[in-house]
Amino acid sequence: MAEKQFKAESKRLLELMINSIYSQREVFLRELISNASDAIDKVYYKALTDDSIQFDPADYYIKIEADKDNRILKVIDTGIGMTQDELESNLGVIAQSGSLSFKNENEMKDGHDIIGQFGVGFYAAFMVADAVTVITKAYGSDDAYKWESQGTDGYTIEPYEKAEAGTEIYIKMKESTDDEDYDQYLDEQTLQTIIKKYSDFIRYPIKMNVTKSEPKDEESDEYVEYTEEETVNSMVPIWRKNKNELTDEDYEQFYQEQCFGHDKPLKHVHLQVDGNVRYNAILFIPETAPFDFYTQEYEKGLQLYSNGVLIMEKCADLLPDHFSFVKGMVDSEDLSLNISREMLQHDRQLKLIEKNINKKVKQQLLQLQQNDREAYERFYDSFGRQLKIGVYSDFGANKETLQDLLMFYSSTEKKLVTLDDYVSRMKEDQPYIYYAAGESRDRIEKLPQTELVADKGYEILYFTDEVDEFAITMMANYNDIEFRSVSSGDLGIDLDEDDQQATEEADANKALFDEMKTILSDKVKEVRVSKRLKSHPVCLTADGDISLDMEKTLNMMPNNQQINAEKVLEINVNHDIFDSLKQVYNQDEETFKLYTNLLYNQALLIEGLPVNDPVTFTNDICKVMVS
Repeated sequence: MAEKQFKAESKRLLELMINSIYSQREVFLRELISNASDAIDKVYYKALTDDSIQFDPADYYIKIEADKDNRILKVIDTGIGMTQDELESNLGVIAQSGSLSFKNENEMKDGHDIIGQFGVGFYAAFMVADAVTVITKAYGSDDAYKWESQGTDGYTIEPYEKAEAGTEIYIKMKESTDDEDYDQYLDEQTLQTIIKKYSDFIRYPIKMNVTKSEPKDEESDEYVEYTEEETVNSMVPIWRKNKNELTDEDYEQFYQEQCFGHDKPLKHVHLQVDGNVRYNAILFIPETAPFDFYTQEYEKGLQLYSNGVLIMEKCADLLPDHFSFVKGMVDSEDLSLNISREMLQHDRQLKLIEKNINKKVKQQLLQLQQNDREAYERFYDSFGRQLKIGVYSDFGANKETLQDLLMFYSSTEKKLVTLDDYVSRMKEDQPYIYYAAGESRDRIEKLPQTELVADKGYEILYFTDEVDEFAITMMANYNDIEFRSVSSGDLGIDLDEDDQQATEEADANKALFDEMKTILSDKVKEVRVSKRLKSHPVCLTADGDISLDMEKTLNMMPNNQQINAEKVLEINVNHDIFDSLKQVYNQDEETFKLYTNLLYNQALLIEGLPVNDPVTFTNDICKVMVS
């Protein structure tokens, strides 16, 4: 029997199949099972148009058998089989897909679709095989054939004996090496794991002989092993079931089975979309963040299936970064897969799915926020920072999507509130949404800069996360109302008499403030009379785009660029310390300089900013103590 040669281009493609196209060797089993499923589907489609064919689902299955002694793995199906001509065209010419031809010739109905459309999946077997044998008999034919190949050298086809229609594939497994463990593909547990991972939702039963044990007898502690044929795949995925038939417990069980997390999901959404792109999806909003969520090691993404076959464990393109905490899966018949089925040829379909997922996740979060605030706060404690990062990222492109999901601690409500909550309570004369930034709520409440705003009865939002102020700066406003820091140069509050007094004091003491600015040199942009201080003697405010807290955050980053806010030292002219300052200004130049530096360093400490020269600062305190 003469060996036939693959065509030159097919030979080269086979070499690529073995060495390059697939990233993991274990997917060979996924490909063979998918082909077997297609073979059964073809019988089903023929039965739809041929009354002489009776399709009884009980007669159709896929079976996996491992013969460790002879190092042979068998993949058997009861599908449509192949004629000699089909063996020649489908297995003799790589990338000639019989499944694709069948799909083009037949109308797909009843939610079934052919999986394999490239004609290359079968050859994935050569990643693990020294030789592959195919024994097949076409449905309705009396003849059976055997196809054999050891890889790129070619193949043989000869008549063979086979009683029933279908296909049997025998993979002669390679010997294991120091670098590759081929023995694992003959191991019962490993095979079950691969099937559950990639092919759990193939619509036909995948059968295996499974090793079990039972007591030797009723009174014995000894166990004996035996094998029993079992169906090892689930077949019907939860996302193809009617939503009305499913309970919260069903979704939670799926969440646990797929290892999406050890917690219970706060919310789930089940999508069954039949539009420009057909797909099913189940999305979960977790309650707690994975330990590595805010690290570079965290990998976002949803499981991506095509016709129930797992294509990617984590498809990042299905989720926007700001919703990277979402877990779940998407199954679509309409994806344009590349030759390995591990990547997508182009992303038009993915973009449509991602856009809809983005919309649905926001809807679910808003519902949770409005209907179960306690649960939403638990979610926000874990993932609120990611939402704020999303507002800031991409130059604010997603701020409209995310702004209603944000929450901040309120000075008046003493709890987390939304921006909409805040705006609904604003006083008629209030010009801005006021906020204060600091390391903790306790420290913010003690900030001198909050006194005036609080005295006016205005609510203040507390920013304790380093990303808060960056996100709000990117937003600029909410419902056309600007944000304003209590430490900004202009609070926009009309103080009437206080304004007049401040102007008079500034004019009267202009020389004093100018001298303080000279002493502090480039440390401050200006020294001026404060209109916001009530009980405290001094504080720092910021002019320009960089706030005091932004300075702290930016300078803590690894690429510290020594970015400084334009600081303004504000003096409370109604405080006793100002009388002392005026007295030494007229009498003692050195003491005036000492007091100026002390007040500046005091203001730095209040803000949590580092004192430039701690030794000099402590020495200055000692001088005051002994004077």
